[in-house]
This record gives sequence, structure tokens and C-alpha cells, in this order.
Amino acid sequence: MTAFRTLVDLMRGRAAEHGGATAFTFLGDGDEESEHLTYGHLDARARLIAAALRDRGIRPGDRTLLLFPPGLDFIPAFFGCLYAGVVAVPAYPPQPAQLARTLPRVLGIIDDASVSIVLTTSNLAGGVAALATHAPALGTMPVLATDTLSGTAPDDWRAPNIGDGLAFLQYTSGSTSAPKGVMVSHANLLHNLAYASHAAENDAATVSVSWLPVIHDMGLIEGVLGPIYNAYPAYLMAPASFLHRPIRWLRAIARYRATTSGGPNFAYDLCVRRITDAQRADLDLRTWRIAYNGAEPIRADTLDAFHARFRDVGFSWRSFFPVYGLAESTLLVSTGGRTDEPVIREADADALARGQFRTTRIVDTPSRRLVSSGPVSFGTRVVIADPDTHERCAEGRVGEVWISSPSVARGYWRREDTTRETFRAHLADGDGPFLRTGDLGVLADGELFVTGRLKDVLIVRGMKHYPQDLEHTAERQHAAIRAGCSAAFALDAGDGESVALAMEVDPRQLPDEPDELEAHLDDMIGRVRQAIVEDHGILLSAVSVLSVGAMPKTSSGKLRRRACRAAFIDGSLSELARWCGHPRRDEHAVRVAKTGT
Repeated sequence: MTAFRTLVDLMRGRAAEHGGATAFTFLGDGDEESEHLTYGHLDARARLIAAALRDRGIRPGDRTLLLFPPGLDFIPAFFGCLYAGVVAVPAYPPQPAQLARTLPRVLGIIDDASVSIVLTTSNLAGGVAALATHAPALGTMPVLATDTLSGTAPDDWRAPNIGDGLAFLQYTSGSTSAPKGVMVSHANLLHNLAYASHAAENDAATVSVSWLPVIHDMGLIEGVLGPIYNAYPAYLMAPASFLHRPIRWLRAIARYRATTSGGPNFAYDLCVRRITDAQRADLDLRTWRIAYNGAEPIRADTLDAFHARFRDVGFSWRSFFPVYGLAESTLLVSTGGRTDEPVIREADADALARGQFRTTRIVDTPSRRLVSSGPVSFGTRVVIADPDTHERCAEGRVGEVWISSPSVARGYWRREDTTRETFRAHLADGDGPFLRTGDLGVLADGELFVTGRLKDVLIVRGMKHYPQDLEHTAERQHAAIRAGCSAAFALDAGDGESVALAMEVDPRQLPDEPDELEAHLDDMIGRVRQAIVEDHGILLSAVSVLSVGAMPKTSSGKLRRRACRAAFIDGSLSELARWCGHPRRDEHAVRVAKTGT
């Protein structure tokens, strides 16, 4: 840990020590450098923005909404809030072409956080004001375009008396519930940053590349705050630059000899699928020593495939850095060390369905490969608890992951009951308080294996099944089924819980002629249903084939299984086909073809 008490102290210290050094470089199109920001300039801009907030009557403790496009303007605005003692509230700007989906979330955040002012850029300020026709609340909201502020930083600026106050509200992605504002303090951030630095063994040679959105915990902490904490250079690009051409991410790592970079599981899958042999041949990934992987279930098959694809251009198996974290614990909860290899265990699938972790090496035994998220350290403690009785689970027993750590946030903004239930839990023996994560996991040999989400677990004939296992099975059955774009969920049935599956397909892998397409989809659905029966013993009651982009996801790319279930039931999914059948009388199944786009 450092002697810094707040992020303001941290930033001021970096400006004093490294004022002329470039802190951030933005790759405007994912390839070419378009913006640079030194520590000195960042500090000066933050003081200027803090003074502008003060002059507009914004007081310490007020909430300030940050709506910024990809680029470097977000960073001084975020620190400007901290320099003024106000609470930053990052959010995605509403998208004009998708207002029905994106505007309600922003309005909900404004209302929930009681936002006093909006910070944005001059390019977006007019668009924010124009939204008043759709949302009158925006018409009276002050808007400050931070890139139009001119002049020098005020000499009379003084650091606010922050104490252990809030730094920002991290609104959750809403993958399993309505978004809630997690109250993250300066002390939470400094502990989590120190923890991450300790685990990764950051040093003078560290260089970071990130395409992750900076409004989310991983992108903000790993892509922005971590580099400032350790004073190493960081290169940023827009998420869309990576998503449109994944090679840009790996090229940036190779070009800048980056040591630290990563993202969710799907990012590694995307590179395997979309990067060509010719593109790969030009890469040199030997410097990449921390390839962190988190934010969604980590698949052993993903690690295998990425390593097999890129090891001949220098990527090391030891570079994989599986992590477990969540916004409610600022970010990081557990991970291995920098030189550790990923720990993967072959778990008996039948035992796992009964809530017991048992390894197996028997070839014919159904199994599931679990990737460890590492041990916990640095003042963080994890216990596995029965979610109903709150009894401590024995080692090897699956239960809910509970956390105690200086990184655990204050709670949810203005949600006292939910905060008490989630952040103030106690075990049956009185031990606590703990943060209840809602994730299921198991501790084995000191390693934490996360097995799924408590609310997503499927229970069929008394056996527990994890939706991601069914989804993974389905995605292996046909080249057209898009990885990371399937959702398994329960349906109400009079004779017991039944299971449906929705899956996106790539139209480039399908025939154009209608009759051939229908036959192709019939065959695909049949393969999926058969594989789910053979691998999991489940007769699907429905299969929905979706067009690209139809799967409900959060802004950070996580599956929204419950939203998918609701859309499946009300018929609002953009479907190419739907098969429906009775789980007990499959011979009477009826497939309903559709003409979705």
C-alpha cells in the first residue's frame, strides 16, 4: 500500500513526480495515435474542471453524470469530479439510433443518483440538450462541455476534505436485475489498486493496452486508474475498434510491447475466430505477461484455443491471468500470481449437479472443466456459504461466494434494505459481515472455482444445471452458432421445470435459399437437442434461433438470461426459427418457422 489517502493525493503525486511524461495515448481508429495526455496536463485539466464545477454551484458530495464518447476527455473529467469532492457517475451516452434501449437507462441513473450536472464534450452537448424532447428532465439539467474550458488551472485550487468519502457510483450492468449504484470510496479503490498491483507484480517495465469501456469497473480500474497508480504508460482504444477488427487489439500489444492487457472470455474467442493466418503472422506477443480474463465465466476451452492459435507468435500459456471480481468489491477479488499457470480441474458433472466438487479422470464420466480464479490474499477473505441456511460450507461443497475485504464497497446508493441484505450478511455462527455475491463457487486446495450465478441455475428433476454448460454444448454443434451468444433459461411447466435455449447464428454460415435454409435450421436444432440430451440428460422444451444482435446483453456484453426469457415468452425476440415441443412427448414436437431478419 502507498501513503496516499485519496485518488486526489495519488494524482497530485504523479503530476509532481512525472509531470511531463505521457500517461495515456488514444488510438483513434484502433491503429493510429490521435491523442496524448501527460500527468501534468491531466492534473491541470482536472483542477480547471473542478473550479468550473465550483463556479456553477456544484458542492462536495453532489453527483455528476459523465457522458463521454471514447477518447481521453473522460479521464480529466473523472478526476475533475474528484478534485471538486463531488461523486462521479459514469454512464454510456444515449445512442440516437437506439434511444428506446439506451435512453431509459441514462434517465434511470439521473433519477436514482439525483444528478446535479452533466459533464460531456462539445460534440455531444447539443445532442444531450436535444434529448429534452424525449425526456423533459434533461431540459433543465445543466450541461458542461469540459473540452471548451480554457485558461490555466486556478492557483487557488485546494484539495477538498474528502476523508474516506465516495469517489464514484458504479452502476451495475443489470445482467440479473435493475442497475444499482455501487458506492465506491477512495479507500476501496486504493486497496483494490494495491491488490491488483501486488498480484501482477507491476514494475517500471509495465505497459498497458485496453479497449475496455472506461465507464465500467474493469475498463476504469485496469485501463485508467491502474496505470496512474503504478505510473506506467497506457494505450487506449474504443471498444468498437476492437469489436470491428480484433486484430487491432493484438497489434497494439505487439507494437507497444505491452505487458498487461485483457478482457472477458468472449474477447479471446473473438480473436480466435476473426484473426486470419496472415494477420497473425505479423504479431509478436512475447512481452504479454498478464493476459487477464474476467467479468464472465472463464472457459478452459477458450484458454486452450487462444493459446493454440497464438503460441507460435510468442503468447505463453503462463501469461493467462484468470481473475474473479465484481463491482460490489470495487473489482478484484481473487487471482493467481504473475508467474502461476492457470489451474484447471476436471470436475465430475453429476457430483457438481448435487453441489459437490469432485475431480475425475474417468474418460466415460460426464465432466466439466473448471478454471480457478486463484486464491485470495491481500486482506481479502472468501467463504462459501449455503445461500439458504447461511451455514459455512465444507471444502469441496458448492455454495454462494461471500467476501470480506477492504475493497468491499459501501453498499448500493439509497437502497438501505438491499445494502443490508447484500453487504451486511452474517454466517449462522455470527461471523461477518460479508458481501453476498450471488455467485456460486467452491474452494478446493485454496483455489476459488466460480461455477455460475445463483439466480441462473436450472433445477431439473432435482438436479442443478448451470446454463453456461448447456450453452457451451450448443455452441459446439454447428459453425453458424455464435460463441457467447446463447442463453439457456427455465420455463414454467405444469409437470416440472422445463428448459429453453435461444442462440444467435451467423447468416454467412447458412444457405440463402428458403427451403435449404429451413432444412439447415432443422438439422442444427436437431443436433443441439441431441447433444443437450447426451451431455446433460435434459430434453429441451423449446429452441429459438436468433438473428445477429438479437440476444439481450448488458452494455458490457454480459448475457441477460432473464431478459431473454421474458422476450421469448412475449414473442419480442428477433427470431429466424423456433422449435417447440413437449419435454416428455418429443414425437409430438412442432417446429414453427419464422421469417425474422
